[in-house]
Amino acid sequence: MITLYSGPLSLFSRKVEIALLEKGLAFETVMAPFTQSGGYQPKLPEAAAINPKGQVPVLVDGDVAIYDSTVILEYLEDAHPSPPLYPASAGARAACRLYDLYADEILLPPLRGLMHRTEQHAADDQRWLAAEADAAEAAAGLARRFAKLDADLEGRSWLCGAFGAADISVFLPVHYSERLAGPSLDGAPRLAEWRRRMLERASVAKVVAAIRDADARLSAPVDGARA
Repeated sequence: MITLYSGPLSLFSRKVEIALLEKGLAFETVMAPFTQSGGYQPKLPEAAAINPKGQVPVLVDGDVAIYDSTVILEYLEDAHPSPPLYPASAGARAACRLYDLYADEILLPPLRGLMHRTEQHAADDQRWLAAEADAAEAAAGLARRFAKLDADLEGRSWLCGAFGAADISVFLPVHYSERLAGPSLDGAPRLAEWRRRMLERASVAKVVAAIRDADARLSAPVDGARA
């Protein structure tokens, strides 16, 4: 049995969950404790024993124990190749991996500028007000990056030909932007349609519902959220 050490609102853990569901693999989930005020503290001991950063996701498959969502997705493809989530050719696989990098290192930094919105705050909370003052710049950065993805999707249903890891990786920051009242996708119609197709997949719908349930327990409502 595969064990996934996860977090209720961990974007990277949810990415791995979608991949596991798409591959039809049986797995059990161990959730790290989380609060909006304390984050993932105290760290989950099982994850800390494997990941030097003490972070989730961590995946254990028999005698294999690995961390980092990108490494985990690539391991799952090698160990459980059917159904595939990466293209067959080396060049196409590299292009697919670049979308994973785009999600983690290009989309995530401006997305972090919106993450304060799920925290409880008083009307005169100066820290929250300062973060919100910077949120417009973060949203504008996301909108520019979404425009690039929208252009990439011209003539395509999925980012790398067939549905795969690239779509899973990019979906989570796009979905979290909607969840955090980020920029509208009205100006990125191909990306909006791609997101609709993603939400129709059983794996994605299941994970999105789990995120929604976690938000109901752990997060403050976000004005203007569309997720």
